[in-house]
Amino acid sequence: MSFAVFADGTANLPKNLLGDIRLLPCEYLADGQPQVYHGDVDSFDGHAFYESLKAGSVIQTSLLNTDLFLTHFEPVLKEGRDIIYISMSSGISGTFNAARIAAEELMEKYSERFIHIVDSLGCGFGNGILALRAEELGRQGRTAREAAAVLDDEVPHVCQYFTVDDLNFLKRTGRVSGITASIGTVLNIKPILFGDATGHIISCAKVRGRRKSIEALAQKYEEKRKRDKDQRVFISHGDCSQDAQTLAGLIREITPDASITVCQHEPFSGAHVGPGMLGLFFYGVER
Repeated sequence: MSFAVFADGTANLPKNLLGDIRLLPCEYLADGQPQVYHGDVDSFDGHAFYESLKAGSVIQTSLLNTDLFLTHFEPVLKEGRDIIYISMSSGISGTFNAARIAAEELMEKYSERFIHIVDSLGCGFGNGILALRAEELGRQGRTAREAAAVLDDEVPHVCQYFTVDDLNFLKRTGRVSGITASIGTVLNIKPILFGDATGHIISCAKVRGRRKSIEALAQKYEEKRKRDKDQRVFISHGDCSQDAQTLAGLIREITPDASITVCQHEPFSGAHVGPGMLGLFFYGVER
């Protein structure tokens, strides 16, 4: 490959899919104590993490800063390789801008090199899918500039829908009001959320009951999936593996030959959606 592919821990990629993708660490505070998540979702103890959230643990996350990108990108440029970094959505984090600033600084210093920051407009597998695509393009012999153009064109087709079990976590991050969270909890209302065209998380539907929310995710897949390509589907969950398997079963009823990856949802963004989060990610006709 003529270029290196970078993502970060939010990409949610298990080791069997990583290949040569390089994951940058995500730092956060858990009850005031510094934690570093390096992206190893296989060894991530999701049960312990989400149980701690249920017990009231307070998680504070921050953007990946410019110095982090400078430190990890420059050795690759010195090797004579270009770089593509798949960033979490600019609509939910300042990480994209931090990476862009680092790229501009480094390309002034290494004028013969090319760095492209892809705004995935998503998180979790929402940027993991694009990291996998970037590596695939590299192995096909595409240059970084060619791959960058393809990836930017494909961003609008990465669909990401999810539901949550406890609206109070969305209340803490300002996604829903306190009144909405209270009423929703009492009435067992489950929102269906998605990353829109600007990378912001918004609600596209509300249903009553957990089973209905799982079925609603499968219905979104039926509506949005591309019929003309092999289906790779990704499901992540906040320590609710049985619900994830139920969703996978519904997806297989729609496309029996779909390749489905199921794993825990990483902690960095998982802290904002809480235990019981269930997410569905795939290539579709549109977001």
